[in-house]
Amino acid sequence: MPPKRSSLPSAIARPVKRAKEKITVSLGGVENGVADTNMSSVGSASGGDQEFKYLKSSFLRLFQTNNNVTNSIIKNHFGETKYKLLVPFINELLVTSRLTIERGNGSTELIYRLNSEEMAAKFKGLDQSHRLVLQIIENSGNRGIWTKEIRMASSLQEQALKKIYKTLEMRKLIKPVNSVTAARKKLYMLYDLTPAREITGGPWYTEMEFDHEFIAELRHFMLHCIKTMNKGRGVTLKEISDKMIEMKVSRIQLKMDEVVQLMQTLVYDYLVEEDDQLAPDGMSRFVEAKKVDPRCDFKGW
Repeated sequence: MPPKRSSLPSAIARPVKRAKEKITVSLGGVENGVADTNMSSVGSASGGDQEFKYLKSSFLRLFQTNNNVTNSIIKNHFGETKYKLLVPFINELLVTSRLTIERGNGSTELIYRLNSEEMAAKFKGLDQSHRLVLQIIENSGNRGIWTKEIRMASSLQEQALKKIYKTLEMRKLIKPVNSVTAARKKLYMLYDLTPAREITGGPWYTEMEFDHEFIAELRHFMLHCIKTMNKGRGVTLKEISDKMIEMKVSRIQLKMDEVVQLMQTLVYDYLVEEDDQLAPDGMSRFVEAKKVDPRCDFKGW
């Protein structure tokens, strides 16, 4: 049996909302995407270099436990005066793509997100169209988004989108993914995400094809467990799952709901049935199905 690959996608396209408005500005007044620093209270000179260094390090520490910091959190943490002193540093982070700002869903509240230096390098030089497409793809999560939906959400022409996809793929910001439900259509998702099992079909698919051989072997193993474990008095789903892991039946560790799916196929085929008696821990036990004699004792009228 060929080794199983880790699970990947099956997906049904979902309606896509218009991407959230991307904000590229920070505190104070705004002009051309850069916060206005032309005020008397702003800058390191007003508070001294040491104070400014302390403010910078304090600002960065806010992102250590939560990388989505709202404007109100920053104001409450620093106070109005020190909040304004941060403007030059905020602008520096924005220009170098170390910081991104966007509005929350259905809110005017600004949300700050700090990027690593490696990620900032990938963002460097991207224009608004690239960032818009990236945001649309990011919002789709690990289920991905169809190229048609990206075109509708961005209002960009197909030719322009192809160039954007190529740039974002080369920078390893996004990746194309095929779905078992529509192999000829293309989905996009963020590069570092693992596609949802609905997209790849989970462990039941190998290289986008339904793996009959793998499923047959798993069913055979489960039947063997039911016949031999606990002297044939029945086994629970957890016992079977633990045995699969112990015996390394699959390089992919099946989730409990997937073990349930396999057991259901055995029940539907009248190979296994649920025992009347529960296990000591209260879980259902499964035993080999009793053979049914189709004959009856009816002698006729």
